[in-house]
Amino acid sequence: MKLLVTIQNDLPRFMKGQIDVGARAVTAGVAGATLDLKTAWRGQITSAGLGNKLAGSIRSQVFPKGKASPNAAGLVWSKAPKLISAHNTGPLIRSSDGFWLAIPLPAAGKGARGAKITPLQWERRTGKRLRFVFRKGNTALLVADDSRENKRRLAVNKGGKRRKDGILTGAATIPIFVLVPQVKLRKRLDLDAVARSQAAGLPARIRSAWKRQM
Repeated sequence: MKLLVTIQNDLPRFMKGQIDVGARAVTAGVAGATLDLKTAWRGQITSAGLGNKLAGSIRSQVFPKGKASPNAAGLVWSKAPKLISAHNTGPLIRSSDGFWLAIPLPAAGKGARGAKITPLQWERRTGKRLRFVFRKGNTALLVADDSRENKRRLAVNKGGKRRKDGILTGAATIPIFVLVPQVKLRKRLDLDAVARSQAAGLPARIRSAWKRQM
């Protein structure tokens, strides 16, 4: 008995078509998971009260750019990786020089562009020297002597009248910084769990994208 097999269609073209379908399905699945992961990360950051600016630092990209590939890959990252990592892991923060961490109090005000101000920046801005105060059994302080609080409750060394002895009327010693040896940052994000969830759902996304093209 003889069996005669005849190929009616162009087999190479058919196989290439199937490969193209698979490439588009993989790329569509990866692109969807990448976008959803970026959106979820941004949502988690704003829900944690960390602000839209930090949430906007989350970016994404699918590779290769502009074309389908069976080896498509998605990347989600932050333009502020140190801040994101700190809130994602809750690390123990110590001073880089082994001394104190200076935590600004409300009277210290803000630094450039709203950043936290340092003791050196505060002294340069005000022209006043800070004094170290050690408190046994409590946190140490950096204080500004002979100072006043303005309407915004910021420590200043002007606005009052000086007596003949040089004392500024209404002046006081105002705490400017709290000094601590270390700070445990509270973990406020769980970005890894979201990434694992998106990775687990990727095969189903690809299957769904494949079926839509059949």
